[in-house]
Amino acid sequence: MELLLDFFAEYGSIGLALLSFIESSFFPIPPDILLIGMAIAQPEQGLWFATVTAVASIIGGLFGYLIGMYAGRPLLERWVSLDRLGKIQNLFDRYGGWAVAIAGFTPIPYKLFTISAGVFRINKVTFMIASALSRGARFYLEVLLIIAVGEKAKALLEGYFEVITVGICFVIVALIWLVKKFTTKAP
Repeated sequence: MELLLDFFAEYGSIGLALLSFIESSFFPIPPDILLIGMAIAQPEQGLWFATVTAVASIIGGLFGYLIGMYAGRPLLERWVSLDRLGKIQNLFDRYGGWAVAIAGFTPIPYKLFTISAGVFRINKVTFMIASALSRGARFYLEVLLIIAVGEKAKALLEGYFEVITVGICFVIVALIWLVKKFTTKAP
């Protein structure tokens, strides 16, 4: 993995963009590692690096969506019953945007959800909004933390990233539930 990261790092912003694009559609190495290293080395360029990472990741996510849309369904139909696919389709129809947003912000492999979003054809506008908000939030928050606390951010992000992102997602889901509970009129 170190060799691959060195390869992408050698090309600076272009390497970061390429890694971000392919990670969102099929590649297993997240761009965060490279983004964090580059932002620590050049904090004055941190927001630029976050922008490059977010934009390339969103475009890569759309590519993953297209992979799922054109190739995923026929493959799934070989291994998954039509009944089961129908149940999954119902879940994606109802919660697809939220699933993409949560995967885009957390350590859950985003590519699995970009491809699945294409397979189950969630609304493209919903997909793009969920991707833009979640990926943008993730990468900008990482860089803003680096700008705020410097190199200490690396240890914090590497050691507690999963806990922080899952905690933030839990709080968001709880807030949405509370808002719905107290603003929905009883029948």
